[in-house]
Amino acid sequence: MKKTTLALPELKLIGLTCRTNNKSEMDPTTAKIPLTLQNYFGTMCQDRIPYRQNPGATYCVYTDYETDFTGDYTYFVGEEVSSFEALLNGLVPLLIPAQNYVKFTTESGAMPSICIEAWQKIWAMTAEELGGTRNYCADFEVYDKRASDPKNTVLDIYVGVVSPFNLST
Repeated sequence: MKKTTLALPELKLIGLTCRTNNKSEMDPTTAKIPLTLQNYFGTMCQDRIPYRQNPGATYCVYTDYETDFTGDYTYFVGEEVSSFEALLNGLVPLLIPAQNYVKFTTESGAMPSICIEAWQKIWAMTAEELGGTRNYCADFEVYDKRASDPKNTVLDIYVGVVSPFNLST
């Protein structure tokens, strides 16, 4: 995976959420993320989001962490918006504060394997290997046109960090 550091301004997103944890997500009988994604895409939520900034770029966010990646968190799927005005029933706003990130860009691979494998590598990294100490505020994946083929998906994973280290890009 390619790794870079960057700072992003706050992000305004609108979409759907569920509360889960990684242990539950490893069991298909308790996993909530696939159902949330199915609800989001199956009901064409993205087409009902007002003030879309980049139509077609989907954000999958992990936030409101109970502890770290082993505890409960809120999972969010949606799109970036310029305003929270005219929020429709059933859709949830999410404001991610400005923060520093380590951005990982995956190689091309099949979904969901490429995403799961990338996160497993990230979870195994020390702070120095990662490029900073995780802040557990908000981490997210961005699915854009490079993710249009589920057998050959490339995605960006942004991991929020407190203190980024210098990295080679």
